[in-house]
Amino acid sequence: MMNEEGFLMNLPAADLGIMAEHLPTHEGIISKLKIFHEIVDNQELKKLIQLNIQMLREHVRAMLELIDPKRKGEVKLAEMADIQINTEKLNLSEQEKDIVLETRSVSKLMGSNNFNSALMMKDRNVKHIHIQMAYQDVRMQMLYNMVVEHVEADFTPRVTEAMQAKTHEKYKHILQE
Repeated sequence: MMNEEGFLMNLPAADLGIMAEHLPTHEGIISKLKIFHEIVDNQELKKLIQLNIQMLREHVRAMLELIDPKRKGEVKLAEMADIQINTEKLNLSEQEKDIVLETRSVSKLMGSNNFNSALMMKDRNVKHIHIQMAYQDVRMQMLYNMVVEHVEADFTPRVTEAMQAKTHEKYKHILQE
């Protein structure tokens, strides 16, 4: 049943179940990030981890508001704060490099989880919020990736220009009429 604003008055069971599953995951990841925040010495990495914690807490706030049976109207997700990372100050220890790889991986998994969940959700506000959460997770992953690339903590193999051209040639016919 819908209210006068067009929102479902009671959440679909699937939506509640997915969010009830997400909340302990968020709690665990926030706890892990708080530990990482204490471990790292690099101030730029600390800023990034703190941003991630704030973002995930905002995700929890939004989900709790969506779940609240007394809620009236649409729930909004706060924008993720902008952050500037000074790459000249990114001299990371090996342990910090491992932490940045882990946090990037967690952001990637959370983004995938939020997007896939959104595809299954029924309530349009719940669905929209989870798509926004996925987008914020991807932004976080990209920020971590910038750090990973700068400190050369990862290796990404590249294809040759010839292989790329061959692939392009093979499939460009799809655009022909």
